[in-house]
Amino acid sequence: MFWPLSLVFFITLTLLSDVLAKEYSLAGRWYFWLFALLGYTIANVFWLWSIRSGSGLARGALIYLVANAVFVFIVGVYFYGETTNKVQITGMILGILSLILIFW
Repeated sequence: MFWPLSLVFFITLTLLSDVLAKEYSLAGRWYFWLFALLGYTIANVFWLWSIRSGSGLARGALIYLVANAVFVFIVGVYFYGETTNKVQITGMILGILSLILIFW
């Protein structure tokens, strides 16, 4: 499998699992916990494929960490009403800039 595709699946499943974990923290329903755990497990299969396919540990992990942080930030602010400050917003902008520089 082409490593960027498996990395996209990894990021997407992790984001979905993060949302399920947030729902579990709010509602306390066991099935949110179960599906979040299952999602994290399946996502890590794609992470292993990504590393095996050539993403590299350093580059792949950095792409995942920044992309996941940006997406979770957006979900937290817009869907869950979490508050942010200027320093956090600046950090997200710098994270996006770092992704641009990685792919340059």
